[in-house]
Amino acid sequence: MDCPFCAIVAGHLEASVVAQTASAVAFLDLRQAVPGHVLVVPREHVENITALEPALAGELMALATQVAKALYASFDPPGLNLWQSNGEAGGQEVPHVHLHVQPRLEGDGLFRVYPHGVPELADRATLDRLATLIQRHVRL
Repeated sequence: MDCPFCAIVAGHLEASVVAQTASAVAFLDLRQAVPGHVLVVPREHVENITALEPALAGELMALATQVAKALYASFDPPGLNLWQSNGEAGGQEVPHVHLHVQPRLEGDGLFRVYPHGVPELADRATLDRLATLIQRHVRL
């Protein structure tokens, strides 16, 4: 199998599974910069978030929420990140949609939202223009 997450789901690769449902599996990431870094993946191979059906997206988020609660109960971290990456520029390393649920510690240096400092606030006209551009493509 070319996709390591599909191989994990199929039982061909080992994983430390923390939870699973009929549609999703949550297992520990091989990279544990902070103990408890969990990945939540759909059992079905879906490359990125734009290809997720709404019901499956909801099931992934529901499992991620349960994992987050378990991480707080297990490690009592002062913070937690939930993120999802798409494409090489977005930092996606495995082309199978997955949610990262990452406990955070003070000063751990991970996942800085603004690595070069907090940007200036955008003016309302710019925000409204961007909102209009995006609204044209939202399909509910």
